[in-house]
Amino acid sequence: MFTIIEGGGERRVDARVEDGRVQLTADALREALGWELHDGTLCNDTMCVPLPAGSRLGEGGVFDLGEVAATLDRPLALDAEAGAAFVGVSAGERAQALGSLIAPDFTLSDLAGRPHMLSSYRGRKVFMVAWASW
Repeated sequence: MFTIIEGGGERRVDARVEDGRVQLTADALREALGWELHDGTLCNDTMCVPLPAGSRLGEGGVFDLGEVAATLDRPLALDAEAGAAFVGVSAGERAQALGSLIAPDFTLSDLAGRPHMLSSYRGRKVFMVAWASW
């Protein structure tokens, strides 16, 4: 079993690790990331991405996780020995989020333990101090 973290969630799927590369079946790819191969394109519920010329992705029913991430323009952090990978957001999505100048929502507790959601302060100026012991 291999753990793939993506979009704030994690999935454990059957995978084979060969020479430090993670090989997924079509079912494992669909379960972990929601993508399927259709007529030379990788598709999910909302879009299709054409495979690069000469791509062998999906050949023999095997999908290399690194190639999938590269095709989708998404960063991949992989630790094959630990059996885990993180698939990040594409550069285009990150640029769009940064361009919006809207911070992602999160919740932090104050010193008294009361939770505060950033979204509850929308439209107001927020001063946040962060500290770490390392």
